[in-house]
Formats: sequence, structure tokens, C-alpha cells
Amino acid sequence: MKITDVLLATVVALCWGFNFVVIKIGLDSFPPILFSALRFTCAAFPAILIWGRDGIEWRWIISIGLILGTVMFTLLFIGMHLGMPAGLSSIVLQVQVVFTLILSGLILRDRPSVWQKVGITIAFAGIGLLILDKYETAGFVGMLFVVGSGLAWAIANIMMKQCGNIDMFRLMIWMSLIPPIPLVLVSLIFEEGQAQALANISLTGWGAIFYTGLISTVLAYSLWGKLLQRYSPNVVAPFALLVPVFGILSSVVVLNESLSVFELIASCLVLAGLFVVVYGVRISEFVAARLNLR
Repeated sequence: MKITDVLLATVVALCWGFNFVVIKIGLDSFPPILFSALRFTCAAFPAILIWGRDGIEWRWIISIGLILGTVMFTLLFIGMHLGMPAGLSSIVLQVQVVFTLILSGLILRDRPSVWQKVGITIAFAGIGLLILDKYETAGFVGMLFVVGSGLAWAIANIMMKQCGNIDMFRLMIWMSLIPPIPLVLVSLIFEEGQAQALANISLTGWGAIFYTGLISTVLAYSLWGKLLQRYSPNVVAPFALLVPVFGILSSVVVLNESLSVFELIASCLVLAGLFVVVYGVRISEFVAARLNLR
């Protein structure tokens, strides 16, 4: 990857890492599904009145809007609402890297290397430890929701790759039209206190809506989509390895969160697996070259 694209991927990871803190703060003001609906309403309006579709097919707008917007973020918001800490959520969600590699091989025929398969195994071992740790606790269901969110994100990654050469900024704006209506309907059925939450929105609540809607959705996902257009998902997706780093740092600083020893060990396994996915081939080639020199 070009150095400018590496920097772009890092900026996206920073935006998404801090986003977990913003979500946790926003959930103090809104029910989770309503919060997700407000996020995408902010991302869509008034932007769609300024930027047209530019020929983007409705099938991509609708499908990505449903998977990335309605499914992924709803699962994530519910998982965090059920007790998943911001820092730990930022780690668990990166299982999307593993799911992306698997789906890329099945759908795009972009087969993972041996080292990537090793990394996948290590990362899933970490997720397995977290499941054992959370099993029969209040946080177990919340963690499953976050894992499901990671799968939805991986599906969206493949869809964005299949879109071809389209304007990702416009796609993110227009796909944000899709989630609000189903999310509002689901919120009305399963949640309470919507009217009170809307009537008493604080500056913190407004800030959470604007950040999650404009920065982490429109800006960050449009940059992410551009990178997916230029490179294989197997190259781009692992940059999400940086998201939990920024997520944990920001959650410690802003929310004063911490990880238990068991959570730390499991999280290190997840990160180690992702590291092997990204750098395993390069490290093995470097070691082989050094041995040959001797």
C-alpha cells in the first residue's frame, strides 16, 4: 500500500476506535436502536440534498444500508447497551477481520495464505476464551451481539468490494437513508422512553449523534470503501487491528475502563492473531532472507 493510504487507514481506525467511547456516552441519552436510527438520519440529511446518487445502483444502497446500517450497528449498540465495555467491544468487533478473510476466500476466491489461516485460528481462540469468560454472566449475550456485528461488517466489506469503482462518499450518504425507517419501527416495538429521550437531548447527546453519524459513518466508511476499491479486502481489513488500540486507550482515558486479567489474555490472543494475519508472511520472508544470507 502507498504511505498515504496507510495513513488514511490509520485515520479511519482512530475515528472508529474513539467511536466506541462516543457510543457508550450516547447510550446514556438514548435507547440503543433509537440511537442507531438517529445516527443514520444525521448521516443522510441534509447531505442527500447536496450530493446526488451519481448513478450508484439502488441494489447497493439498499443492501449495504440494511447490512452495514440496520444490522451491524444495531447489534453493536445493543451489545454495548447490554453491558459490553467500550474497550472490550472494540477488540471483539475486530473478529470482522477473520470473517472478512473467510468470506473473501469463499465469495471472491481470494484465498487466505497459510499464515492468515494460522492468524484466524489464534484470533478465534481468543474469542473462544472470551466466550468462556462471559458464559453465564450478564455480559455473555452482549458479547454475542458484538460478534454478530463483526460478521455483518465483514459481509458489508465484501459488498463494498463488489460495488466496483463508485463514489464511496456518496454511497455512505445514500445508504444512510435505508436504516432509519426499519430501526424506528423496531424501536417502537421493543423499546420505551423514545419521546422522553428526544425531548431532553443534551449537548452530549447531540455530539454523540453528530460524531457517530458524520465522522464515523460518512467520513470513515467512505475512506474505508475507497481503500477496499484499491486493494484486496485481505490487505485492507487487517488495518482494523488498530481500532481496539485506539478504542482501549480512549476508553481508559475518557471512561476510566479497565480489563480483567482473563479479558486481557483473551484480547491479546485476538490481537496476536490479527497481527499474524497482517504480518505473518512478511516476517517469514524476512527470516528466510536473513537465513539465506548466512
